Formats: sequence, C-alpha cells, structure tokens
Amino acid sequence: MAVAETTDTEHQAYGIVDYLKGHLREYGLLFALIAIMAFFQIMTSGTLLRSVNITNLLLQNSYIIIMALGMLIVIVAGHIDLSVGSVMGFVGALAAVMIVNHDLPVMLTIVVCLVCGGLIGAAQGYWVAYWKIPSFIVTLAGMLVFRGLSLWLLEGQSVGPFPREFQMLANGFVPDLFPAGFGESLAPIFEARKVNVLALGTGIIAAATIVWMGMRKRARNKAYGIIDEPRSFFIARNVIVGAALIFIMFKLATFRGLPNVLITMGVLTIIYAFITEKTVLGRRVYALGGNEKAAKLSGIKTERLTFLAFVNMGVLAAAAGLVFAARLNTATPKAGFALELDVIAAVFIGGASMSGGVGRIVGAVVGAFLMGVLNNGMSIMGIGIDYQQIIKGLVLLAAVIFDVYNKSKQG
Repeated sequence: MAVAETTDTEHQAYGIVDYLKGHLREYGLLFALIAIMAFFQIMTSGTLLRSVNITNLLLQNSYIIIMALGMLIVIVAGHIDLSVGSVMGFVGALAAVMIVNHDLPVMLTIVVCLVCGGLIGAAQGYWVAYWKIPSFIVTLAGMLVFRGLSLWLLEGQSVGPFPREFQMLANGFVPDLFPAGFGESLAPIFEARKVNVLALGTGIIAAATIVWMGMRKRARNKAYGIIDEPRSFFIARNVIVGAALIFIMFKLATFRGLPNVLITMGVLTIIYAFITEKTVLGRRVYALGGNEKAAKLSGIKTERLTFLAFVNMGVLAAAAGLVFAARLNTATPKAGFALELDVIAAVFIGGASMSGGVGRIVGAVVGAFLMGVLNNGMSIMGIGIDYQQIIKGLVLLAAVIFDVYNKSKQG
C-alpha cells in the first residue's frame, strides 16, 4: 500500500513538472513577478508592500497598463506602434489647452480627446493596412510628428493646474458605499484606523469569482475529455492568486480604498480579455498575426482588422494621456517621452511573440506590473536611473531570448 501511495505521489509530481514545461511561457512570468516582489520586499525592509506604496504602484503604472492592452493587439496582429508615447503626450497637451486655456467643460474635453486619439490611430492604420507601409516606419514618423505638435501646442511650456474634476481621473478614490461606522468597527480587527469595506469586499468577491470560473472551466474540460492541469497545481495556483488579490485589496482598504483608475484598468482588462479569448474578432486577430496570407484566403478582411487595431491603439493612448495629465496635474512638452519603450517591453515580457499571433491580455498586464515593480523597487533602494535602464534592458532581452528559445524547441 505504501509503495502504491509513493508511486501515485511521484506520478503526480512528474505530472506537475511536465505541465509546467509545456506552459512555461504562461506561468514563468507569474513566478518571476512573485520572486521579484519577494526580493524587493526583503531588500526594502517591507516598504514595497506597504499600503501607500501599493497604491502608488497602481497609480504610477495605470497609463502603461492601459496602453499595453492596445499594444498587445497591435503586436499580436503582427505590427508595432512606436508613436504611443508621443500621442499620449499630445492628447494630454490638447486636454490642457482646452480645459486650462479655453475653460471648456471636462466631459467635452475627454470625449474630444478620445475621438482625436481614434483619428490619429485611423490615420496611421490607413497607411499600414491599405498601403502596406511597414508599421515601424509609419509610427516612427508619427512619434516625431506628435512630439513636435505637443511642443507647438504648449508653446514649449507646461500648462496647468487642472480642475479637481479632471484630476479625479487619476488621483480620485471610489467612496465607500458602506456606512462609516461599519468600517470603523472592523478597524481594530485589522489594527487599522479605518477599513474601506467596499475595497475589501471587492477583493473577496473577485478572488471567489476567479476560483469559481477556474472550477467551471476545469469541469467543462473534463466533460469534453480535454487534458487539464494537475489537480494539486490547480488548487495551489488558485490559492496563491486568490490570496494575493485579497492581500492587495486589504492593503488598499486600510489606506484610501479603491483608486478610480484601478476600476478603469480592471474593466478594460476584463473587456479586452473577453474580446481576445472569447470572440470571433479576437480569433481573427490571432489568425492575422499567425499567417496573414492564410487569414486572407480564409475570408478574413485583414486590412480592416489591421486598421481597427491601430484605431483602438489610438483611443487607448488618448485615454492614457488623459490619466497621465490628470496624475501630474499639468501637461508638459516632454510628457510620454520614451514611454512607448516601456509599453512595448511590458507586452514582450508578458509573453507576446515578436512575429505576431501569440500573446494574452493577462500576460501584458502582468508584464506591465513586473516592469512597474522593478522601477519602484529600484527607486526605493536608491539605485540610479542609469542602472535602472540597464537592468530593464536586460530583462527585456531575456524575455525575447526566452521567446526565441521556446520557438526553436517547438520547431
């Protein structure tokens, strides 16, 4: 009996190892993020995971994550957009001129800026999709054009401050819907001054939803005879993800609650994850990036799909520009400078392939957080910006080498 138990245990262990080998791209990034956070938590004497720092980490990386969602689709489609940083800066400048200089309503400004971002994406996507000009060249030109337009629009000076209503885009927090006394009654349990019940409850509900969806998918796979991940690994993964989510929400709950921009990021991430994984449109984007000629022969309108990918990128770059300007409370001529590199790096680190057709929304978000944790942790430790750039470059190179290595093994 003991021998049989040992054999089952060894078989299960080998099953987990084999599963991880086959899904190294998917889970390697998650393990890397956990390891990096643990490292900086130790090296910063616990500063990294303090409530105020977690809030700052979310706010500082919000615009990167928003743009990474669009960049993933562009890269999966087999293209790249080098202009997103400049477009972001230009839209922030446009918002500042409209609100601060001309005293136009905030809501009107937001709508105009998002439409402007879509038109910019359409202009660039037109040349890429219908004239077959390489996206690298088109968006490189766009990067220079919109950088110059930002300087022209702001006349080389910073414009601000913005009204409180506009600042709430990035610096505001969702008010607790529960009575103040309820949050205060929970405070002694968590050794805090006050607990935001909405934030804590959101974390618990989100963690429970992830576990429920995972169990539902696992049951569906079993019904159809699809080989799924080992049971012990499934349990461990859900426990880690659920605990991490509740921990982060607990930290937010004991500080100022849910940032407005976190809600924006969460909603956008869910929407884009659904589109890319559950819809015909999403499958067509992956088919386009995997083999454009085959996709066209199968009836997919590849030109229109490419065009829409760039329109979407323009809208998200505009949204990021509004968030960035609101966070700084001013528009500067250098806003968004070289930020496209962080966005592209986040997508590649998140598992997207250079040749297109591969990548997931969740991976892009995790990749953006990994870059954000690196930046934040190194800044807390007092590491100079020169060394930070070197380390970030090496991390990106390692991600690309890993992608090439995986492809060579599969080939």
